[in-house]
Amino acid sequence: MFSGIVQAVGVIEKVEPLEQGVRLTIEAAGLGLADVGIGDSIAVNGACMTATSISGDRFTVDVSRESLDVTAGLGAPGKVNLEKAMALGDRIDGHLVTGHVDGVGEVVAFEQAGESWRLAVRAPKDLGRFIARKGSITVDGVSLTVNRVEDGAAGATFEVNLIPHTLEVTTLSRLKAGAKVNLEIDLLARYVQRLLESRGGPG
Repeated sequence: MFSGIVQAVGVIEKVEPLEQGVRLTIEAAGLGLADVGIGDSIAVNGACMTATSISGDRFTVDVSRESLDVTAGLGAPGKVNLEKAMALGDRIDGHLVTGHVDGVGEVVAFEQAGESWRLAVRAPKDLGRFIARKGSITVDGVSLTVNRVEDGAAGATFEVNLIPHTLEVTTLSRLKAGAKVNLEIDLLARYVQRLLESRGGPG
């Protein structure tokens, strides 16, 4: 379990092909790996991954072909947002995040708005019903609050506001129109939907 508060920006330095996926070597000097062991979970761009080896400031993860097919930014070298799994009793500054990516969205706008920036993302159509104004959403592992959402034929487009601090400590400053991002809907929305289905409500 995570909170969506990015702890460091790391770098995928090496991508090695496996029979069914890839092995990533990630430099994570800013994260601090002294308290991380093999088998521990680390969110990489919002996707929960298992550390398979640790050496100094670097760790490796194996990403299955299935995970590569449903995420963005994990198949090539580049900067990634990192967060260690929460410990019981930790303060939750963002919101409860599982690290299970629900879909890949597409950036449709990224522009300055006063002292902050407006990010608009089009989510897959099947995720639109789970995105609500003033609700929470995770974009590439970053916990954000939805300011606006509009349904369309191609999917729901939502907007979030990014303050300068968020841009400084995450990879979101590198986004531009057309970029793909990992999305995870609010955990509570999943259970509300499941409850409605079990009671014969809308599916």
